[in-house]
Amino acid sequence: MAPRAKDYLRNLSSDIPSSIVVFLVALPLCLGVALASSAPLFSGIIAGIVGGIIVGLGSKSHLSVSGPAAGLTAIVAAAIITLQSFEAFLLAVVICGLFQVILGFLKAGVIGDYVPNNVIKGMLAAIGLILILNQFPHLLGDDSHFETDESVPQDKGNIFSNFVGAFAHITPVALLIGGVCLAFYFVWEKLVAGKKGFVKMIPAPLLVVFIGVGLNYIFVGSGNSLQGEHLVVIPQASSASEFFSFFQQPDWSFLTNPQIWITGLTLALVASLESLLSIEAVDDLDPHQRVTPTNRELKAQGVGNIVSGLIGGLPITSVIVRSSANVNSGAKTKVSTILHGTLLLLCVAFIPAILNLIPKSALAAILIFTGYKLAKPSLFVNFYKKGWDSFLPFVITILAILLTDLLKGVIIGIGVGLFFAFRSNFRSAVFVVNDNNKYLFRLRKDVSFLNKAIIKRKLEEVPENSYVFIDTTRADYIDRDVVETIEDFMIAAPLKNIDVELRKSKMKDQGFHGIVTEDNGNGFAIIRTHDKELQKVIH
Repeated sequence: MAPRAKDYLRNLSSDIPSSIVVFLVALPLCLGVALASSAPLFSGIIAGIVGGIIVGLGSKSHLSVSGPAAGLTAIVAAAIITLQSFEAFLLAVVICGLFQVILGFLKAGVIGDYVPNNVIKGMLAAIGLILILNQFPHLLGDDSHFETDESVPQDKGNIFSNFVGAFAHITPVALLIGGVCLAFYFVWEKLVAGKKGFVKMIPAPLLVVFIGVGLNYIFVGSGNSLQGEHLVVIPQASSASEFFSFFQQPDWSFLTNPQIWITGLTLALVASLESLLSIEAVDDLDPHQRVTPTNRELKAQGVGNIVSGLIGGLPITSVIVRSSANVNSGAKTKVSTILHGTLLLLCVAFIPAILNLIPKSALAAILIFTGYKLAKPSLFVNFYKKGWDSFLPFVITILAILLTDLLKGVIIGIGVGLFFAFRSNFRSAVFVVNDNNKYLFRLRKDVSFLNKAIIKRKLEEVPENSYVFIDTTRADYIDRDVVETIEDFMIAAPLKNIDVELRKSKMKDQGFHGIVTEDNGNGFAIIRTHDKELQKVIH
């Protein structure tokens, strides 16, 4: 049931602090994604504003946060180079939105329901580890690389080389500020855990930012304060007209260019899949386990991309990092998402100079803590205890995402998950027990042609003068190849003095039509190798 207005008002005490947290997390990421995409910096801010306000209003997700995503940076950068015009690329973003709306009406949102839970958990853990690896250099004071929440383009190095290389470019003041902020965050989390009242409403990231700005101000007198690239950098306008000049419009003259439509379709497919994966993950994180209508989400994302493209923004997806920060900070409704977009708009319009005082190492502390929450060691322990069938797809998804990117890693994870699901079904489809030359062959679930080899081998291992009971009543489907293998064995069994009984359900058509059947009167049929009619077939 959809929340009513009074439900939104009742949860403002949780949603307002959460919106501040998400705003602080989103701000550097919007700028970083724009930088990584070779796009104007303000286009990332526009996408964040639209993702918060427009998508937030249209979506029925309670906790998901949308904005520019690092997973699209390679596509965006390549498209801008190919089209040789950012205004032309904006038209592709509009087309992307139109395709997403169409996908929503075609009910393509069901795709997200087929991603295994261990793959989703692996995706979240991988994002957490990427956050830690990407943000640790900023904590050390190496701000030579842009902020991102998913991956690093190959031409910018990789998360591992950047992580190791950061230790050669430590800025002591940044490390001190970041270290204090991170330690404070962990201590604060322990202090407020389980407590209620006003202290629970205070957003820890806001306190972290205040501490970071305060500590940096202390170093001003000594001349060691952080400046330049070590601080947040937001474009500043000296007048209203200059501010509105940051917004751009698509170049409609490219509408007949086939490359525009190819780019729009590519963006739509990738952005839609990322959004669906993110929605699945966020719903899994939701303490109330609320379910987001995925087709409605595709439509909301489509409308968001149409608006973003029309006013100069990057393409939008539902983003896991901002969404998980929203969940971890205690948001209850989508008001937090909408307010975070509103804060982005107001702050970049009226107080960009104040935002530019925030040290990146303080923001890195916030994101590292968020990454830790997503990739806690206890999560790995829990999956290990569930067995290899759950643990390996979980771990392989993480490694694949770390070594490639989000989409490729998830696809690999799904493939591994399908392998283990198939392996489990393959192993459990045939059950064989031997007790003193009395064999029970029980076929269960779906027995495909892939089970033929093991069934044939097990039947060939049956020695002379044995008794074999083949029970197929629990099988929903038996492949014709398997049926023929069993029939061939039953025909040849008397030659080895093997007595065979086959029990099948009369209610299911399992393909055993070539052997004479006796009705035992209780809904099952018994087939025996010593039937006279069957002997005629043998001889």
